[in-house]
Amino acid sequence: MSTGGRTRHTAGGALLLLLPVTAAVVGPLVTDADIPSDGMPYALGAGHPLGTDALGRDVLALVLRGGASALGVACAAVALAVAIGATLGLAAAASRSRWLDDLLIRPVELLLPLPSLLVISVVGVGWRGHPVAVALAVAALNVPAVARLLRAAALDAASGPVAEAMRLQGESPARVLFGHVGRAVLPVAAADAGTRVGGAVFTVAAANFLGLGLDPTSPDWGVMIAASREALFVQPWAVLAPTLMLVMFTVGVNLLADGLLPRAGRTGGKAMAWNR
Repeated sequence: MSTGGRTRHTAGGALLLLLPVTAAVVGPLVTDADIPSDGMPYALGAGHPLGTDALGRDVLALVLRGGASALGVACAAVALAVAIGATLGLAAAASRSRWLDDLLIRPVELLLPLPSLLVISVVGVGWRGHPVAVALAVAALNVPAVARLLRAAALDAASGPVAEAMRLQGESPARVLFGHVGRAVLPVAAADAGTRVGGAVFTVAAANFLGLGLDPTSPDWGVMIAASREALFVQPWAVLAPTLMLVMFTVGVNLLADGLLPRAGRTGGKAMAWNR
């Protein structure tokens, strides 16, 4: 992709992210935690710019309030997955022992074939209504792929002349691992995290849509879609508003990641191709 194409993707992604991210960050500061049911169910107008939901709550207030949970749980899950997966992947790449490499990578690969919604369903049944449990499940599902990707991206840097020179100079393994190898794969990790955030957002939204996540009355974008889907033709904004927020966020994140991906360099590109 040309530099101009990357710039357009980056600018387009940032523009799409502006509204949902602003709503998620600023919304909870300008809305009450307990949104009153002061309107008729699925009403349009009457002081409600986007109408009301089934409980007579203002849809605009719900949209502003619901981004924090919809995006926060997904972003926290991806951050945790990257932290754990990066540590495992970098340690495996830097290890000079085959058995240690296998010990670090093979156990987490057992999670790769597990369907995400099946895991979410099991977690939702056992710990229903706990966003932390959903975040941990989404993180666990992403750890194997992150670990494999960053291990592949870090192999050249971990065995290269700079790493060897640092070892000969007596640098600690942690400094070699995170100071040199970690910096070398940082663009790959950032680009990969961008693509995973979009998938995590939809996984969390799907869990809430299926009733496996937050309480059915919670102000969350996924919960709003599930609760109001039967009234799509009666009060469409109750469904379209949170849906547009989710779509804008996921498309924006993927455009940003697509714009950053070429900067990962030749090694990072090979690693991502190998991981897929």
